[in-house]
Amino acid sequence: MNANGKADTTVLVVDDVAASRYALGEVLRRDGHDVVLVASAAEALAELDARGRAGTLPDVALVDVGLPDMSGFDLCRRLKESPPTAALPVVHFSAVKVAPADRCLGLDAGGEAYLTVPAEPEEIQAVVRAVARGARHRSDAETEAGNLTLLAETILDVQSARCPSELAHAAAVGAGRLTGGPAVAFIVGDDGAVHRGLSRRRAAATLPDDGAHDAVARLVLRTMAGRVGIRDTVVPAPLWPPGFFHAVPLDDTSPTGGARITVARSREGCAPVCLAVPSYTPVGDPGTARLVGRLAHATALAAERLLMYEMERHIALTLQRSFLPTHVPQAPGTEVVVRYEPASSDTEIGGDFYAALPTPAGVLTAIGDVVGHSLEAATVMVEIRHALRAYCVDESDPRTLAHRLDKMLQRYHPDATTTLCLALVDPATGRTRVANAGHIPPLIVDDAGTAKYLKASGPLLGLGLDRPPPTETVLRRTDRLLMVTDGLIETRGTDLAASMEHLRGVAADAPLGVAALCDTLLACFGHDSDDDMALLALRLTGLD
Repeated sequence: MNANGKADTTVLVVDDVAASRYALGEVLRRDGHDVVLVASAAEALAELDARGRAGTLPDVALVDVGLPDMSGFDLCRRLKESPPTAALPVVHFSAVKVAPADRCLGLDAGGEAYLTVPAEPEEIQAVVRAVARGARHRSDAETEAGNLTLLAETILDVQSARCPSELAHAAAVGAGRLTGGPAVAFIVGDDGAVHRGLSRRRAAATLPDDGAHDAVARLVLRTMAGRVGIRDTVVPAPLWPPGFFHAVPLDDTSPTGGARITVARSREGCAPVCLAVPSYTPVGDPGTARLVGRLAHATALAAERLLMYEMERHIALTLQRSFLPTHVPQAPGTEVVVRYEPASSDTEIGGDFYAALPTPAGVLTAIGDVVGHSLEAATVMVEIRHALRAYCVDESDPRTLAHRLDKMLQRYHPDATTTLCLALVDPATGRTRVANAGHIPPLIVDDAGTAKYLKASGPLLGLGLDRPPPTETVLRRTDRLLMVTDGLIETRGTDLAASMEHLRGVAADAPLGVAALCDTLLACFGHDSDDDMALLALRLTGLD
């Protein structure tokens, strides 16, 4: 702003008449504008090209219609067709072409206004101010639209995050794009854990020390103590731990080491989120700060959802794994080995379960998987295991047991379904009866290097459908009965039948023994699985 409170702008005057050119320049200078004078369209194009490369384009072009080398209308069209100068507002003027048709030609060529000269200085000044003001408003609106688009894209990334660390990274990248500089995001969990994301990679030497995250967590919690919503503040260097940003100021007078932080919390008791940029970062107009605040608020809402899921997942995993036996009891005349590998920590909760239970008629082995991934699935898994143990006290028939479990699910968990395979083995005779409910059938592997699946099938538990009679076979001392969950072999994009055939081939070539069989299969298939994996293998040892 100049001393008169008017906006400073740069005006390019294109006029081949020297006296008129300088007269217009003086009128505009008196109104507080910087003025650039040129005498032809060629000079104007050269000047604009140089200023475009330097990033100093004028705010308005005042163009005479009757130029010697190109009409002002044609010059205007050329400017509007070139991306670097397309937004430059053009005001045509003429002392000769003053008819309404001439004004229409100027507007149709892309001009914003048309002056008839000579004109009063106040009119010229007012027209230039109005055109410059309109251009600024359009530029501000376009910038705001671009920023809102950027914010919307960033919020989509934030809402798509699958874990707190991924969320922090997405928020940091978004804050960096909005502010045009480096940014870091922090999510402070209820347990004091800090999830951090950086908008740019840092060399190992520039990373913060071990206590930096605790210092940021204390700062964030103190900032939002008893508060919800959004808060902005500048943290001076002594209070902000070093290492999150390069301590390089924009100029000698800029502060170094501190941070400008935006902290948000969706509601009391939820995790606060902090978006931080260096204190030397030029955040720009207040609109940018508002956008960063909106991003922080969206991140806080996403953090609430993700951290609640993380807590639920932790409870479900604890529940699930606490009820899966670490050691399978051995029944006389058999050797049973179990291997269980949980999915990676970033995947959903599985419902795999297994059991080896003594019954009046022999050893009952079971393996299954509750359909779904949730706390409810883990709870259903536990109930099925306990129900199976209770039913086995006075019942051994696999088909009857499967029927009872099916009725239990229909009554207490009508929306749940489960795959389950039950195998009752008589250690004295090797007689084996199998009831299968939608699960991978057992694989019989002998010591001669052959393996085959039993033809045992049936509907899932929980559907209330009739159950087929058990499949019967006789195990020999040289046979191993193998039961697995689909997490061991199921691969996205691969047909399950092909995976089962691959499993059969690997099992046939495995070393002798049930432990060696399970370990071989885990070594072959158990890498980077997104589902839990359970294996149970049994062989007869004979009765004393």
